[in-house]
Amino acid sequence: MTRHLQQMIHVGCRDLGIDADARHDLQLRVVGKASMSDMNAAELQKVVNELKRQGFKPSSNGRSKERRTHKLAPRGDLRVIHVLWSKLGQKGVLDRPGRDGLNAFIRKQFGESWASVPADVDMIRDPKQIQAVISALEAWGKRAEIDYDFGRRG
Repeated sequence: MTRHLQQMIHVGCRDLGIDADARHDLQLRVVGKASMSDMNAAELQKVVNELKRQGFKPSSNGRSKERRTHKLAPRGDLRVIHVLWSKLGQKGVLDRPGRDGLNAFIRKQFGESWASVPADVDMIRDPKQIQAVISALEAWGKRAEIDYDFGRRG
């Protein structure tokens, strides 16, 4: 719970344009402690409430409603990769379900067979490489008994 509140404070400060020094001052003013690591959940919640009073509008996951952590992938076929990876994460078969885990999977799976592996999945432009990633994720999903039908009619 406290980690979630700490993340919410960081997001709120970013959205409101509050830098680290100003955040420490705000925390000191609100609860008498400059460091979040010294605060309990009730004190962290007071800081969140102050950020809300100043205009912060958190979403249910603690992230800003106005901003995304990452933009949507630039192409539909790349978005499919993200959806497949997300389904694997929801099934609980991934050690690292986030974007960095997906990038690590691509490096490990294709690093030796491709001439070069992009730093981020959304940088892949070769349709053959994109299809190779999709096929690998679909095969993994089938082994994990994930239904990847997506409403297709056969």
